[in-house]
Amino acid sequence: MITDLPDFPWDSLAPYKERARAHRGGLIDLSVGTPVDPTPDVIQDALRSAANAPGYPQVWGTPDLREAISDWFRRRRGVPDVHPDAVMPTIGSKELVAWLPTLLGLRAGDLVGIPRVAYPTYDVGARLAGATPIVVDGLAALGPLTPSTTPKLLWLNSPGNPTGKVLGVEHLRKVVEWARRNGVIVASDECYAELDWRDESERETTGSTPSILDPRVTGGDHAGLLAVYSTSKQSNLAGYRAAFVAGDPALVAGLVEVRKHAGMIVPWPVQQALLAAVTDDAHVVLQRDRYAARRAVLRPALARFGMRIDDSEAGLYLWATAEEDCWETVARLAERGIAVAPGAFYGASSGRHVRVALTAGDDAIADAARRLA
Repeated sequence: MITDLPDFPWDSLAPYKERARAHRGGLIDLSVGTPVDPTPDVIQDALRSAANAPGYPQVWGTPDLREAISDWFRRRRGVPDVHPDAVMPTIGSKELVAWLPTLLGLRAGDLVGIPRVAYPTYDVGARLAGATPIVVDGLAALGPLTPSTTPKLLWLNSPGNPTGKVLGVEHLRKVVEWARRNGVIVASDECYAELDWRDESERETTGSTPSILDPRVTGGDHAGLLAVYSTSKQSNLAGYRAAFVAGDPALVAGLVEVRKHAGMIVPWPVQQALLAAVTDDAHVVLQRDRYAARRAVLRPALARFGMRIDDSEAGLYLWATAEEDCWETVARLAERGIAVAPGAFYGASSGRHVRVALTAGDDAIADAARRLA
């Protein structure tokens, strides 16, 4: 049995949610960040149409799905050179994040670089493989590299969870150049890319944040690079577990082979729903507008409550601080019936921030703003 895992962090939030439920208006849950808006009809229709699925699906995904994802990269991310053979659907993105070090063959003694403020599953995935997670707070912080101090895998997360920070083209290019000099695989978690709140003048690509596979980053060569994406955020598909990975054809082919043996297959109806999600852009624009409106209500309300918003350039969250221990902030908000995530979930350096999700209905967000006032 695997025992070298941290406690599941969300369990520690339970007493604060109970306190919030006792508020006369009830609980407004802005903690986990699970989508609440309807799954678009075009996706539901695709799932229903594929319900008759007596045969085994393909681990690699159907050719039309992989071609659609390749075209999505060109159309939505400014990446025209993702080959369909270098694409694979996954059972949600968290599953891939958790198992990627294992699937890549990492083992005890290997290092996995993770961001200083990070989604906990990067750490967990390293531990599942028996490898060692190390915080990489800038490449210079690693110092002179030796075979024993060089990570085998480096995780990036842009836009970041929980911070919403966006890594620009120049930053990504420097990371890729460094990784290639040192033989490091770079995996970039880009699940919030379609929710970019920066001014148009700040965006390097139209509509979404830069990808690790952007030709301005890679020079047209995807060797050693993987981009991970989920439709949970852009399409309200968290319940479908519909995501994909793309990049280095050799790395993707290796992942496909291992997953064939393990039976790690996205169900056929979900593959068809994913195809609909990456083909239709209209529902993504609609969902982005919903989150933008909620953000416009919640952000000034938090400021009036005495909180500063840091980063939060993109994504589903506001990264806020009241310049106090994060659990004190969690408790004060719980008294107003609002549950948020403590920054302590995301690293030792985040203990004075909370993560506030935009994933509540319009009425609930408006109510939260009134309570904060």
